[in-house]
Parts: sequence; structure tokens; C-alpha cells
Amino acid sequence: MERAGKRLLHGEHRQVETHSPKVKARQVLPTKLRGVIFDLDGTLADTLPLAISAFRRAIEPLAGRTLTDAEIIAQFGPSEEGVIRALAPDHYQAALADYLRHYEALHGMAPSPFPDMRGLLAGLKARGVRLGLVTGKGAKSTRLSLHRLGLEDMFEAVETGDPAGPRKAESIRRVLAGWELDPAQAVYVGDAPTDVTAAREAGVSAVGVAWAKTTDRDLLAAAKPDALLTTVGELKDWLSSRVQ
Repeated sequence: MERAGKRLLHGEHRQVETHSPKVKARQVLPTKLRGVIFDLDGTLADTLPLAISAFRRAIEPLAGRTLTDAEIIAQFGPSEEGVIRALAPDHYQAALADYLRHYEALHGMAPSPFPDMRGLLAGLKARGVRLGLVTGKGAKSTRLSLHRLGLEDMFEAVETGDPAGPRKAESIRRVLAGWELDPAQAVYVGDAPTDVTAAREAGVSAVGVAWAKTTDRDLLAAAKPDALLTTVGELKDWLSSRVQ
């Protein structure tokens, strides 16, 4: 799970020599993107409120106390398994089973991806761009959401979270290794400052997106992503000029 002014990417560059009878110059060309890796919650779909509601319904009856949104979100970083271990350690198995049951039952709260997201993904695939998913969610909830959102066939590489804590940078590196791509050829798209941090650690460009109501735009901007975008259309335009 993940905690919830634009500056365009200049990116990595390669030097290309050009020759003419009169001039010998060095032309700087940007490296083209060949892979785009996405976060899920708050990036592909508005699933964060759904997750919070499922946590509350699963944990409160077993723990015998009320949980605030802030209390739940403060535990994000590990997958759902890690969040439940922190909030209901004495009821782990029951709470996890109830969480997944409520998460599925409540998925009508997030019935589809953000507007235009499906078209963006399909367009990138049609242009031969590799698509990956790196999320802090657990494997079961990730599979469930991709199925309910109709996106299960969009991503050729999917990396999910770890109960022990965040591992997005490691997951991004693993996706790139599987694709045999240099980090300069890929970008990670996410809605949280920790997504920007993970992208930096993995050596890829970081695009922050702030179209979910749960996103804190100021905190995201403070993380200094390579671009900060507020609509899926802006992301489409940003990527279109950078992919092969």
C-alpha cells in the first residue's frame, strides 16, 4: 500500500555527431522511452478509499475499536498483510480474510479506471511500449482489482508489495531486468511522494500524477518529480513525445 506547477523531463541524452561540408556539430537527442511502469492505487483507479473502507470493516469488529483514516494510512508502505499485522496483530488471519472479502464486495466504489486511462494504456501497447505495474498492494487484491477494472491483460510485468515494507525500487529494477532495458529508457508513474523516491532509487524518470482526490499535490510537488501532471490527457501528451 502507498501513502497518499509542472516541470517537463529533459531526461537522459546521447550525443550524435552530424556532418556537413561546412559544419561539424554535436546534436543532443533525448533517449526515447521504451517502458512505462505504473502504480495502481490513485494512479490507475480511485481504489484507495475502497481499501480504507475494507480495512475498517475487517479490523474494527475484531479489534473492538474505531479506526480513523489517518490511523490506517499511517501504516501504508507494507502490503495489506503488513498493515493488518500492525493494526490487528492478535487477529491477523481472520482480519486478512475479512479484508479481502470486503475489498471484493466493495469494489463497486471503484468500478472502472480513471477516465481515458484504458485508452492511454491501449495506445501505448499499440506503439510497442512495454507496460508494467509496480504496486504496494498485496498479490490477491492486485489481481482482483485488475480483473474488476478490466486491465488484467494490459501489463506484461506485475510486481506486488511485501508485508515487511516498501520494495518498489527493487520491483522496478526487477521489471527492467526482465525487459533488458536501461533505466534511462523507462519511467515510473505514481501519485505519492514515495513513488518519486522509489523511481529515483531505481534510476528511472519519475512522473507524479495528481488526478485522484486522495493525492496531496503539494507533498507530491515537494518530492520534485520530473513532471507533475493533473489529467490522464496530460500524461498521454507527455508520453507521446517520448516513446518510440
